[in-house]
Amino acid sequence: MNTQKTTVSVLLAFLLAGLLLAGCRGGDKQAGPPAGGPPEVEVVTLAPESVSLSEELPGRTTAFRIAEVRPQVSGIILKRHFEEGTEVKAGQLLYKIDPAVYQAAFDSARAALARAEASENSARLKAERYRKLVDRKAVSDQDQVETEAAWKQAQAEIAAARAAVDSARINLAYTDVKAPISGRIGKSQVTEGALVTAQQATALATIQQLDPMYIDVSQSSVELLRLKKEVASGQLQVDAEGKARVSVLLEDGSAYAHPGELEFADVTVTVSTGTVTLRVLAPNPDNVLLPGMFVRTRLERGQRPDAILAPQVAVSRDIKGIAQALVVNKESVVELRRLVTGQMIGERIVIESGLQAGDRVIVAGLQKVRPGVPVKVAQAKPAGAGQAATPNKAE
Repeated sequence: MNTQKTTVSVLLAFLLAGLLLAGCRGGDKQAGPPAGGPPEVEVVTLAPESVSLSEELPGRTTAFRIAEVRPQVSGIILKRHFEEGTEVKAGQLLYKIDPAVYQAAFDSARAALARAEASENSARLKAERYRKLVDRKAVSDQDQVETEAAWKQAQAEIAAARAAVDSARINLAYTDVKAPISGRIGKSQVTEGALVTAQQATALATIQQLDPMYIDVSQSSVELLRLKKEVASGQLQVDAEGKARVSVLLEDGSAYAHPGELEFADVTVTVSTGTVTLRVLAPNPDNVLLPGMFVRTRLERGQRPDAILAPQVAVSRDIKGIAQALVVNKESVVELRRLVTGQMIGERIVIESGLQAGDRVIVAGLQKVRPGVPVKVAQAKPAGAGQAATPNKAE
């Protein structure tokens, strides 16, 4: 009995061993080395080239001048003398306030002035007569002093009456509410028959000068320091007056026809964002730009004659956000390079450091390689080469 059990156990052991051996042989066949050799990648060889560098910053348009029209005197609006949304000139009549009360005050002030002048004339003649009489001892010295004082008081009353006339004249003139600046006027907040008060909080209307137009953009304080250094070194393109040229992109992405100029930078850094406001002055003869419009400004930083540009597909970032690229060295082995990148130009990006002329960066096959692995190199076709060939054949 024991002999039979031993025989069965031995047979089972041989059977399991055979199965394991067959499985190992099958696994060895599947895990065999690839027959194609090192992986093939496509590379682009970098070369220096001349590029025009610029910097895009978002901004909002602001009117060059804004004037809120308010009454200087109280009264009833008799008539409005403009059409809403039209251009007005400085000094143009906008509203007429009922002048009756102010005309009466002006006439009263003029009458008071005439009365003061008549009194002054009488006091003057009396003072002159007393000067002669006091020499002959016909009047006392005290009487002569009092007549001189009365004359001077009459002169003071004339001055006060003239000031009252001027004040009344000003108030009468204020019944004509005129435009303080030239520009486009908005909607009217009052109509004929409305009662307005002097220095009221609500404006009657608002005038905005739209040509030229301000564009306020935000830039980090770090970039502002670099901008000042570029202006000082001459790298930033400036005009004859020393102002940097700025081109404008509208909300739909189209280019604005009139370039602007960088006017100044604010003197305060916003604590929450670490940014500084830059103000650009742009012509607006056709009123394309309107207040509050979102635009993008492109600050022309200058020409770099020997810039290194790498395709964006070749540049990636690690978990810390550091830019990097895979490069094939002279021994056809992959190397990892850490980069400092600059401005993006089309489908390429300016490399500030980390790559140099002659480096071969991998643009295709990145998923098949890692640093230290030998590769087979194929030169990538330049972007747009296929499209350029068709027109040449047609010609």
